[in-house]
Amino acid sequence: MAARAYWKGHLRLSLVSIGIELYSAATSSRRLALHQIHKPSGKRIRYQKTAPGVGPVDKDEIVKGFEVGKDEYVILEPDELDEIKLESKHTIDLVQFVDQCEIDPRYFEKPYYVVPEDSDVAEEGFAVIRDALREAGKTGLGQMAVRGRDSIVAIRPCGEGLLLETLRYAEEIRESDAIFEDIPEVDPDEEMLDLALELIERKSAPFEADAFKSQYSSAMRELIEQKRKKGKVTAASDEEIADGDNVIDLMDALKKSVSKDKKKSSSRRKSSSSKKNAKKRKAS
Repeated sequence: MAARAYWKGHLRLSLVSIGIELYSAATSSRRLALHQIHKPSGKRIRYQKTAPGVGPVDKDEIVKGFEVGKDEYVILEPDELDEIKLESKHTIDLVQFVDQCEIDPRYFEKPYYVVPEDSDVAEEGFAVIRDALREAGKTGLGQMAVRGRDSIVAIRPCGEGLLLETLRYAEEIRESDAIFEDIPEVDPDEEMLDLALELIERKSAPFEADAFKSQYSSAMRELIEQKRKKGKVTAASDEEIADGDNVIDLMDALKKSVSKDKKKSSSRRKSSSSKKNAKKRKAS
């Protein structure tokens, strides 16, 4: 089934306006949802809305409120909330441009793919904006209002299309100073720093998301499958859980890590060389 557009509207750069569509770039379908179950009966737990001293309440008796003190709330009626809801804007104005690396990663919230609507005018204008952003190495900033809330958005080239990322507002970011202030100042040993730098250099490679798999999801699926088939699970031994020696000395750990990585690198080179030689022999 074709993906459904999350939002349709226009992208405007000064006097240039083009029709676009947004599609979610992320999915949570791979996450395993667990429910609370009543063990004796095997039935799923359901929750009933109640009020202290009142008991169960009907859905149409529930309104929203803001807490102003202990057990004190300002009640907000649905029609009052509707009055302050933002109308969904159907145009994203690019009002500023920044270098792609200038935005603090803490501000990024959710990604969306941007494609042009199905028309020659939109497709040409889309290509102009995309290629101009790519050549300038810039990210465009604007705002978008959808479903009663507004967001800052950052738009940059992504393959043949554009990537829009919603950004958090400044007040949504917790300051790091209060969190980091108790970290003591330490001057690292130069030799240990050099060893760490060597490890970083040896393990540096282009980012490939497929190289990382969710170990928790895999273990959870295996657990569920075992329970489904046998009604019980097998526990891993202490030897399987342990992952190498618990080395306390930092210098010793760094040296062992560098040595271990050198052996792996050498093994990979030998394996690669053997494969190349085998291909040559096969070809000849």
